[in-house]
Amino acid sequence: MSLHAISTFFFLLFLSSFRVSEQVPAYVSSVCSNATTYARNGAYSVNLRTLLASLSSSTAPYSAGFQTSTAGQSPDTVTGLFLCRGDMSTEICRDCVVFGANEILNRCPSEKEALIWYSECMLRYSYRNTLLTPATGNWSFLMNTQIFTSRELDRMNNVLVSMLRDAAEEAANNTRKFAMKRANFTSSESLYGLVQCMPVISRQDCRNCLNQAINRLAPNNTRGRFISPTCNARFELYQFYNQTAVQTPLQQGKDQNSVIIIAVIVPVAAAALLIAAVYFVRSRRARKTYDTTIAGDSGDDITTEGSLQFDFKAIEAATDKFSESNRLGQGGFGEVYKGALPCGTEVAVKRLSKTSGQGEKEFKNEVVLVARLQHRNLVRLLGFCLEGEEKILVFEFVPNKSLDYFLFDPSKQGELDWTRRYKIIGGIARGILYLHQDSRLTIIHRDLKASNILLDADMNPKIADFGMARLFGMDQTEANTGRVVGTYGYMSPEYAMYGYFSMKSDVYSFGVLVLEIISGKRNSSFHEMDDTFGNLVTYAWRLWSNGSPLELVDPANGESYQSNDVIRCIHISLLCVQEDPVDRPTSSTIIQMLTTSSIALPVPRPPGFFYRNRRVADAQGDRRVSAQSASNSVPWSVDDESITVIDPR
Repeated sequence: MSLHAISTFFFLLFLSSFRVSEQVPAYVSSVCSNATTYARNGAYSVNLRTLLASLSSSTAPYSAGFQTSTAGQSPDTVTGLFLCRGDMSTEICRDCVVFGANEILNRCPSEKEALIWYSECMLRYSYRNTLLTPATGNWSFLMNTQIFTSRELDRMNNVLVSMLRDAAEEAANNTRKFAMKRANFTSSESLYGLVQCMPVISRQDCRNCLNQAINRLAPNNTRGRFISPTCNARFELYQFYNQTAVQTPLQQGKDQNSVIIIAVIVPVAAAALLIAAVYFVRSRRARKTYDTTIAGDSGDDITTEGSLQFDFKAIEAATDKFSESNRLGQGGFGEVYKGALPCGTEVAVKRLSKTSGQGEKEFKNEVVLVARLQHRNLVRLLGFCLEGEEKILVFEFVPNKSLDYFLFDPSKQGELDWTRRYKIIGGIARGILYLHQDSRLTIIHRDLKASNILLDADMNPKIADFGMARLFGMDQTEANTGRVVGTYGYMSPEYAMYGYFSMKSDVYSFGVLVLEIISGKRNSSFHEMDDTFGNLVTYAWRLWSNGSPLELVDPANGESYQSNDVIRCIHISLLCVQEDPVDRPTSSTIIQMLTTSSIALPVPRPPGFFYRNRRVADAQGDRRVSAQSASNSVPWSVDDESITVIDPR
């Protein structure tokens, strides 16, 4: 048998020992308390969305399975929490909470208090600060009736009650407040039970809640489930939980547990060791041959460049041979066209200029890496095309053009009310966090600006051109570069003057972008208006120092915005544009500051200013400049380029 066949067999065996999570969590029930409601665009609505964004953010502690959060100030404070089932993986927990955070607003569109249950998690919020207090109401009991004989009912009742009471005692006495049990019902059937309480309640409160649940789980059915805001219990005649997810032994005796553990662990460990050995051999071979398969990610849908490659004729047909009527625009790396695939999917086709020095294999590998970076706030790369000198990238089509199309057009600014602007700010921050910290690669964009933020049909932001340096094979490092590329006004001083770039360079650009979103003005628009201010950053700093930051707000917002939220965003943006990169917050800290109003913000230091000595406006309003430092001159260009750390995670 070949090495490939052996590795494939054991890899499939390894995967089969784990539960595959579903994309959509299994809905159980929901409660919308209509006693109190909120206005759609009011302060409570904004705070609620901020809270849900915090609970579903990439920084939430999904591995712990439980989190509480608070947003806003009295009388519009909103408190919320999520609780994932104790046997759920981090990924399943995250998917459930993210899905629930969106769905709860659909099911309870105006209620100030709501709960939603799935098999995998529970999500809850309230205007009252009582979420951590043991609740006696809002419980549900679910059952599926099946006829049993009297003797079977008696036996089932005895086994069930005993099993669940043992589980309840175990859960009450551990920090996770979670337990699973199995007990023999007949010679051929078993009962499986699971109980859980909120981790923060006392042992006695957990016992009391679970005892109430056990008393209500009548024995005249083959399955039962009790759910309440404080605890939940469930039993089935099949193993519905993930036995390997927790270390707590089931009710089967120590000897039988040892057999089960050995039977599960030994094959998995052997498979893992074999996979590691195969990976080592193949990775060494891959380094010698520059193989196009990316080692270590074989679980992804995208495994080789072949699954991403489009035929050039298909691209021509999709764009009507790159007709002018389908042309969407032109960036630093080439022209962009709208296209439609035979299946009806609309795409954006970027026809790259022919200046890349990369070889064909290297370019394909970079496409595979960038295509694996998938986040709701990034424009997704669907594939590529290589034919002769043609290098073409195929992206998802984002219908609402770019942020600058709305932000700087007086006739369209009104479509961006404060709620949408605040949502866009948060989405951009999450996209940057993914690029900097949560993706397989550490990517520094280097050209974050309004025209590189696209808006989908729901006006959600998607960062574009985040992997272009990889695709163009630019010879640059993480520390510095002799070729400074980007857009004047968005560049951090250390990058513009000396070529030093880092994640904090993107943070600076984000700060400028937030000021533009709040004000509806281009950073560069102040050059022609008043040399006193120089740019938007200077203007915002002066207003902040004078105690009048709200003068920065775009008049198109009217009176719909919440002053506290706006001032906090201005505060965060000024922290981002501080002169010393060390003083600027990280992308993860920015998310926390945006989503948690209780976090105290440091006092911002004066921002970094870079005064150009020459500028030339191009057709898009971008600036190409050259700056003379103390010892050398650094050329500038408007290439929409990004940079990544060379080694993938």
